Amino acid sequence: MMVLPACFHKSYMPTTSLVFASPPSLLPSPSFSKGYTTSRRSSFPEGHRQQPQPISTARSSPLPSSTSCHGLVFDVGPAPSWDSHEVGSPVVKRYVRDDEERWLMWYHGRGDEGDSIGVAVSGNGIHWERGSGPVTTSDDVGQVMRRSSDWWAFDTASVRPSDVLIMSSDKLTAPGAVYWLYYTGSSQEKLEIPGEDAGDQCRPRFVSLPGLAISQDGRHWARIEGEHHSGALFDAGSAGEWDALSAASPKVVYHGRGDLRMYYHSFDQRNGHHAVGIARSRDGIRWVKLGEVLGRGPAGSFDEAGARNAHVVRNQRDGSYLMAYEGVSVEGATRVGLAVSSDGLKNWRRWGGEVILEPSTDEDGWDSRGVGAPCLLQIMEGGGEEWRLYYTGIGKDGRAGIGMAVLEGSELGSFKKWV
Repeated sequence: MMVLPACFHKSYMPTTSLVFASPPSLLPSPSFSKGYTTSRRSSFPEGHRQQPQPISTARSSPLPSSTSCHGLVFDVGPAPSWDSHEVGSPVVKRYVRDDEERWLMWYHGRGDEGDSIGVAVSGNGIHWERGSGPVTTSDDVGQVMRRSSDWWAFDTASVRPSDVLIMSSDKLTAPGAVYWLYYTGSSQEKLEIPGEDAGDQCRPRFVSLPGLAISQDGRHWARIEGEHHSGALFDAGSAGEWDALSAASPKVVYHGRGDLRMYYHSFDQRNGHHAVGIARSRDGIRWVKLGEVLGRGPAGSFDEAGARNAHVVRNQRDGSYLMAYEGVSVEGATRVGLAVSSDGLKNWRRWGGEVILEPSTDEDGWDSRGVGAPCLLQIMEGGGEEWRLYYTGIGKDGRAGIGMAVLEGSELGSFKKWV
């Protein structure tokens, strides 16, 4: 079982700022030192003992040579894998050390036992190695976090990864960098959104709240209980507030020492649309909400019903902020749009009001029903620049997979699906 420093006890309230740290290695392996005591819930239910299992390092299912599979880089796992029914919500990070690159992808998967979070690895961000069962060592691939078995917790129905940061703090006495996983946890309380298609896989079906877990290897996670009684970092808003229904998909950007920004979404009942809001923190655990920053688009637009599942990155060239988001039409169709802001706090404006990623026009396309849950990456290397967009796609039969698209040309705009 993973153990944590004693400083992470129930009364832990950090007052110092957090700073980025380099990953300890491409496939980190340090473990917490002997003598620490467990003070937070494990990522596996109490009493669960993982038995060593063979880890499959096969790539995701082979892709037919057809336009119907353009963009698809990661399909569901083979039965009876933990992710054999559904995959999505990719969180992709690229690490470079000693002229070698390593890609890690945390993602949501669903199998016979319900929703979980897993990790896959790659040497190029296209061909991925996955595992069929729970991880057992610090360099395994596979299932890394299950929904909670605690009846009172906010994440008993589902867990989905939202963002991963590598941070350290002088409050953390264990050596090495620490991975912080911000995730969406859903309870058993159903969430009904007016006008939504009941079969829409991208939206939360249950009331969702943001959670946090930490790890030293990106595989073995321990939940950090937030200020809310359910263990969530914070609660949904009060009656009448824009986020009174839920608070989902927490994406966190490190702006500077003592300044972290979280972007999350909810359904604004007052105005009848999906919206993205922001919260701010000095320590990554206690958050102050600042309100809604991006709502519905103009009449007739692809996002007239609002924006959700936003992923914000800071442009390494000019320091501005870019938000890739899932736009929802009045018919419930989903496409990916882009918004920009000079400071990441306010004055978000849509990038020309255009779609940057469309569903497949092929009726049999793996993502013909909708695209969303974007993860935007900027790669700066050797004077060059590359933008990648990972996303969840849904086909006509409701089957979900993970795709990748790359920016066409040097100016931000339309992305082309990987072939």
